[in-house]
Amino acid sequence: MCFLLIIGAVGIAQAILEVSEGDRPQVADLFTRVPTATNLRSFERDLETSCWFSKTLRPVMQDLRFRLLWDVGDKAVLGRQGWWFYKPDVRYLVEPPEPQDSPGSGYGPVISAIVGFRDRLAQRGIHLLVVPAPGKPGIYPDRLSHRAAPTAYSGRGPTHRLISELRQAGVEVVDLFEPFLRARAGGSHDYEMPYYLARDTHWNGNGVRLAAQVIAARVRQLGWVPPGSVKYDLKPVSVRRRGDVLRMLDNPRIAERFPTEEAFCTQVIRCDSGQPYRDDPNASVLVLGDSFLRIYERDEPGSAGLIAHLAWELGQPLASIVNDGGASTLVRRQLADRPNLLGGKKLVIWEFVERDIRFGAEGWKDVFLPDPVRPSAHGTTQTEPSGASRQP
Repeated sequence: MCFLLIIGAVGIAQAILEVSEGDRPQVADLFTRVPTATNLRSFERDLETSCWFSKTLRPVMQDLRFRLLWDVGDKAVLGRQGWWFYKPDVRYLVEPPEPQDSPGSGYGPVISAIVGFRDRLAQRGIHLLVVPAPGKPGIYPDRLSHRAAPTAYSGRGPTHRLISELRQAGVEVVDLFEPFLRARAGGSHDYEMPYYLARDTHWNGNGVRLAAQVIAARVRQLGWVPPGSVKYDLKPVSVRRRGDVLRMLDNPRIAERFPTEEAFCTQVIRCDSGQPYRDDPNASVLVLGDSFLRIYERDEPGSAGLIAHLAWELGQPLASIVNDGGASTLVRRQLADRPNLLGGKKLVIWEFVERDIRFGAEGWKDVFLPDPVRPSAHGTTQTEPSGASRQP
């Protein structure tokens, strides 16, 4: 009875607070809107964000649980030596992608979407290079658990199986995992140079440069894009970041216990103008990806991320589309909304973090690429046929 009274008192007290502030009680929405699944989900989200008890008591309880039990919530995993990990990154590595008795690898939709995208680009004379970005626990399993060796992921992770199956399907894939693990093994165990941020999901400036070098080397080896002639220089800079894993807790009480982390980067500067790197929509290379492209590039300090460093390595500016958390499907939908961006392209580099293989927003959908639109002689627009099959 006491438990039920406490639960009932929360709703009553919330309604009284809303009325006292001149607002209509939110619970009234239950009786003024059709109780569909969408409306009920919307009501639940609104209630969670506006509830006084949730906003006031939850941070206190989270802080108490962190102090007593080192509980960091449902989005984070507390590692060793001050490292934090994003829980979906860990789940991707340790949970089986399908029931053990199911046939196949479970990558059917992923492979189908990638192969279909490659074929649609090929019909336009454009090559595709796929780049799965390693999640932090795959490169630093020993910072997650003392039972894991630094090379525990080498050759045995789920992404390696996907890379193998994509190559069997004729898709060109860059394997970043082996270069990162070799780079870790090349340093002293006590003084090794980190390639990822300690309380963030992303790589640091060292990781950006290493990834750009490996990808650019493969592009040059394939010979799909002629060498560029634009000269760039590198300018060392540093920024202080509050790790995104800490921000996901949405609890300043916990986040403020940890100092911001200094990230050393190199900003890419054009030698002819002295200006930071900028994309060129008319470039011959288009880069698609997620926040692993965005970090340092479109947030502070700018022009210091993977896109800029690829431009420096290749000697030419690039075009790009970036969608945080949406590199599996949403970034291709953005491209489908801008088909003219494919004009003059010879290569599309498609980056996505490995956890999106299972947890990407919208999954792995087949996305139709419409024909580019060009102006006609009469001032109207018309499509340029590409021979692509029009699938619904």
